[in-house]
Amino acid sequence: MISVPDSSMSAIDDAVRAAMSKLACRALPRGASALALIDAATRAAAGGKRFRPALVVAAFEAFGGDADSTPGLWDVAAAFELLHTAFVIHDDLIDRDTERRGEPNVGGTFRARARAHGIDEPEAGRIGDAAAVLAGDILLYEATRLVAMADVPAAVRSALFSLLDDAVLVSALGELADVEQAMTPDEPDTAHLLSTAHDKTAVYSFCAPLAAGAALAGADEGDRALLIAAGADLGLAFQLVDDLIGTFGDEKQAGRISGADLREAKRTPLIALARDSAAWPQVSTALALAPTGPVAIQAAQRELDASGARERLVTLIGHTLGSVRRRIAELPDPPRTLIEDITTAIEGRIP
Repeated sequence: MISVPDSSMSAIDDAVRAAMSKLACRALPRGASALALIDAATRAAAGGKRFRPALVVAAFEAFGGDADSTPGLWDVAAAFELLHTAFVIHDDLIDRDTERRGEPNVGGTFRARARAHGIDEPEAGRIGDAAAVLAGDILLYEATRLVAMADVPAAVRSALFSLLDDAVLVSALGELADVEQAMTPDEPDTAHLLSTAHDKTAVYSFCAPLAAGAALAGADEGDRALLIAAGADLGLAFQLVDDLIGTFGDEKQAGRISGADLREAKRTPLIALARDSAAWPQVSTALALAPTGPVAIQAAQRELDASGARERLVTLIGHTLGSVRRRIAELPDPPRTLIEDITTAIEGRIP
């Protein structure tokens, strides 16, 4: 979605590896379980697109930051990657997933480890769940430690902690709202679903990384506030596009079976928009059958499309990204170009 030099991506990777290596060294005298936990967390943090730390670096460079004179840049960027990894580990636990990218995640690794030691279910499951909680907790603290120890001026550190505070709190509350909305017998309305979509993604994935990079480069509070406001809209649009991909995207785009959100009966703003339409009785019947197989998923896709919900959501995404473009009119260039490029990239993901 954004492009940063290969040298910057390598520096981010180096900072992530250095943080995890320090954790491994500290765990070494604690025994096999401690080492296994850090190893599983390290694998969770490996690979990935490094989107959030790349945003930190891109914003830093857009505001004229000099990496050679700002050694703390890489630790702060790595902190956002570890924050993301912690959220992913906890999210897998909440969703009761034991795999990530086709491989055992932290919980799955420790379930298998427990079974290999002769422990039966559900005890092995409890151990896996505990490992996921604790690995995520360790990475949350490590992200905080990286910011606390980064070589940056005190005023910048204060700004970074304010951003990190919001990222953790808002994302956690958004995840809780998402779980509650999935479990409640009452159908959540569109406004609440949109608020949850924003809270789960926007602050930690867009607002905070962009503003952090700007702060490291010495951008003033006014420009940082514009970035945070634009990031809120970018994050919401990004999540809404993900909802479309999860419903209508092909297997290559979604990274899983087409219509997976329908199979899992997820409550998304797309479904809420369909519920507000005159076609809801037909859509509701099709959605109820969607978990039964590919043919039923295709039928639900057709009914959703015919209801106008898809078109309305695409329109909402367009309005949200239009708001981004209006906000960034006051930004200097090249930061304005950076946000415009991200906006265009989000548009390009619409299935």
